[in-house]
Amino acid sequence: MELGFSGKCALITGASRGIGFATAERFAEEGIRTLHLAARSEEGLEKARRRITEAFGTQVEVHALDLSRTENVLRLAGECSHLDILVNNAADSKPGPLDQLTDQDWRDSLDMKIFSYMTLTREVYAQMKKRGTGVIINDIGNSGENWDANYIVGTTGNAAMMAFTRALGGRSLDEGIRVIGVNPGPVSTDRMIKLMKRRALDWYNDESRWAELFDKYPAKRAATPFEVADLIVWLASERASYITGTIVTIDGGIASRRSII
Repeated sequence: MELGFSGKCALITGASRGIGFATAERFAEEGIRTLHLAARSEEGLEKARRRITEAFGTQVEVHALDLSRTENVLRLAGECSHLDILVNNAADSKPGPLDQLTDQDWRDSLDMKIFSYMTLTREVYAQMKKRGTGVIINDIGNSGENWDANYIVGTTGNAAMMAFTRALGGRSLDEGIRVIGVNPGPVSTDRMIKLMKRRALDWYNDESRWAELFDKYPAKRAATPFEVADLIVWLASERASYITGTIVTIDGGIASRRSII
């Protein structure tokens, strides 16, 4: 299936590993011309660049930045001024219930989950609007629709980003731009293991029992990063040209069960 990425340019945040890297690799596999990859880890980004350029010959630019800082988000937007596609993916909300989170925990988490997404979207949207075309995809998370008191800062940030995505995407196609959200459930990444250890501590008082939680998942597994990446890449493609202002959930049915896992 031809996805229409020839000659196009995409920016992916949180791209040194996990869903972000898998998405970058899938875009390269589908023939995109240029990729901009952003993350905190310069070493991780360089590794990602080498792997993608060697495998696919794609032009890859890397940006080692902490996107919890507004000045870095603005800098990144300035360095990537002709994007066809933006994938907001960089976030790391702290797990735990309300009484175990400080004000600083909330600010640090929401600076990444809300403000980095919102600021980068605002800046890139303005550029896309001038050209009358573009796609913005926000990788959010199913806790925004399946609320979790033991992941309360993540639940709050994700719900806010769902509302932001629906509000902006509901009008954006009038300006030639599509804005879409993707809500993964558990995905087999290093970050997921950290969250599972926290869950095992809450449920079993023993974080070493985190692998037992797989028994409670649909099909007794998490999604792979590439399953989520395939969805993101398809939604960014010309094949999804009338999809905007909506959230697509990929969680094996967890949110429909109204369960945490």
